[in-house]
Amino acid sequence: MTKPRLTYFDQAASRGEECRLALFVAGVDFEDNRVSQSAWPALKPTTPFGSLPIFEVPGKVPVSQSNAILGYIGRAHGLLPADAWEAMRLESLMCAAEDLRHAVGKTFGIKDAAEIERRRAELVDGPIKAWGASMEKQIIGPFAGGAQLSVADLKLFVVIGWFKKGVLDHVPSDVLGAHPRLETLFSAVKQHPKVISWYARPH
Repeated sequence: MTKPRLTYFDQAASRGEECRLALFVAGVDFEDNRVSQSAWPALKPTTPFGSLPIFEVPGKVPVSQSNAILGYIGRAHGLLPADAWEAMRLESLMCAAEDLRHAVGKTFGIKDAAEIERRRAELVDGPIKAWGASMEKQIIGPFAGGAQLSVADLKLFVVIGWFKKGVLDHVPSDVLGAHPRLETLFSAVKQHPKVISWYARPH
């Protein structure tokens, strides 16, 4: 390995995507290692915590956990504020985004149609709406910390975009649409020149 490597599945609305996007926005020349589901069982025992993404730098041990990876990229490449308190505040938003992912994840794997509909309705009326209202108060605008794009914005962009895709049964694609600052943040990230360039590339 001669350059940093980011390993994750080939999934767009994912923890891996936000790390790939952060590396690209930061201008890091990295290996985008996308693994198949069939290759995962053999790879899993070799990972730090049995999960992806994994970030590797020549001469260093592999590191897992998306927020740790994003924090490293943010501090190393100016995608987190120099002010330690404000950087911590933005990192707290990334932790809150993971809390929301975990809440949604609890509804995966339910086979009964009526049960999944009920659980997702509870998810919409409870954790998702509460998260949206709380996160809205944290956004300065247009980005979470003001005028400067950060790794927290990239994570929020991917999470919000996950809902907007409408891929979660019984969760409306506009479930966060009542929060104008979140909508503005999503649009501002989407229109960032580096983000436009990333999605214009063949993948």
